[in-house]
Amino acid sequence: MALLAFVAGLVLLIAGAEGLVRGASRLATRVGMSPLIIGLTVVAFGTSSPELAVSLKAAVDDQAGIALGNVVGSNIFNVLFILGVSALIVPLVVAQQLIRFDIPLMVGLSLAVLLLALDGGIGRLDGMLLVAGLAAYLVFLFRQNAKAQSAETGQEAEAASASLGINLLYVAVGLGMLVLGSRWLVEGAVSFAQSLGISEQVIGLTIIAAGTSLPEVVTSIIAALRGERDIAVGNVVGSNIFNILGVLGLTGLLAPSGIAVSDAMLGFDIPVMIVVALACLPICFTGGMIDRWEGGVLLAYYLIYTLYLILAAIQHDALPVFGALVYFALPLTALTLVVLAIQKRRRQGKR
Repeated sequence: MALLAFVAGLVLLIAGAEGLVRGASRLATRVGMSPLIIGLTVVAFGTSSPELAVSLKAAVDDQAGIALGNVVGSNIFNVLFILGVSALIVPLVVAQQLIRFDIPLMVGLSLAVLLLALDGGIGRLDGMLLVAGLAAYLVFLFRQNAKAQSAETGQEAEAASASLGINLLYVAVGLGMLVLGSRWLVEGAVSFAQSLGISEQVIGLTIIAAGTSLPEVVTSIIAALRGERDIAVGNVVGSNIFNILGVLGLTGLLAPSGIAVSDAMLGFDIPVMIVVALACLPICFTGGMIDRWEGGVLLAYYLIYTLYLILAAIQHDALPVFGALVYFALPLTALTLVVLAIQKRRRQGKR
């Protein structure tokens, strides 16, 4: 029964997110939003709506360990897995606005999560600060949109032809499916955790994080295949920003006793999220392009991270050796990326 609820919840989450994004994006283009702003807001926030639904449901049920694990795990999954797979399909072009503002903002917000969690929890005041940050970010994007309206594409014609009522129905039905799907997914995941003896945090970091990120996976891969490669990156960056400001902020506001931060989360998972966000800087600065080999590196590190979580959960004998190899490989990869970024910058300066 738990397996059935889990699978049905995932299906409803994906279908609900698809309906929500389709209806909301068409409504947004009808009011004159540029494609890049749509990617950073409607598409990114819409594909993050499963994370929001799952985290809010977990918070209300006083299972905040799942909520925090879901946000941190989703942000790690989005960068390592989604960008990795998308770049393997086709090298990704990174828009200049993302390089100059949104990616550095994602890094800064990841650091902010660590600072807020140092006291052992994320409470209502922390949640208020994050939600206020989301409002400020949206104001900035809308102002950018006013400057970029001249870059509107033919998508407006398609959106204008669609019925307003149908688009509103997409949004309403999508939201309903997300609410129901999140309930089934959390119930199924908690049953798994109890039957297998695995902590809610590990379940949230892996199964739920990957499951609720499936809309981002589909959106980014389709965008890459269709040549909309900047949207693939914008979707990931925008989703990560929304996960921290919106999902974590609202969860902190609504959780009855706040969000408790475990030592493992504070000492390992949140720092990994920060390192992953930092990795985007040299990768994206290398000519504004994420090459296939860089995508392969990102995907390989996600597999390593997942394997580490599994070994840690079962306390495998190979954990100490595996951990030592990871701590050696991470700085080496970071140094390589920085050196390559500097070399590409110098070559561009000589042209």
